Amino acid sequence: MIKRSLPYEGLLHEIVEHNGVLYLGGIVPEDAGLDIAGQADDVLRQLKTLLEGAGSDLSCILQVTIFMTELADKAAFNEVWKRYFTADHLPARAAIGVADLGPGVRLELTATAAVR
Repeated sequence: MIKRSLPYEGLLHEIVEHNGVLYLGGIVPEDAGLDIAGQADDVLRQLKTLLEGAGSDLSCILQVTIFMTELADKAAFNEVWKRYFTADHLPARAAIGVADLGPGVRLELTATAAVR
């Protein structure tokens, strides 16, 4: 059975669950005026909240893909990342440079996680 949660503007569901796996898509900062560290904290906080609402947590993340408009921001992003993930629960991860994510948006992420 596939469970779809949190529809967004007729474009997607923020979470799709199938066989105990959560697929989270398209998380962007709520405040695009923040610097990269602020946007990273915003997006990772949203991720944490979405996971908890779906019966999971950050320790259950399997994979994250980060889309960034400036790969030079990766070091600043990583500093925030380390505050959310312990060494024992680091997911597989990729950061991909993209041309544009919308006005002021510097990053977007998708994630796959197991249900607790």
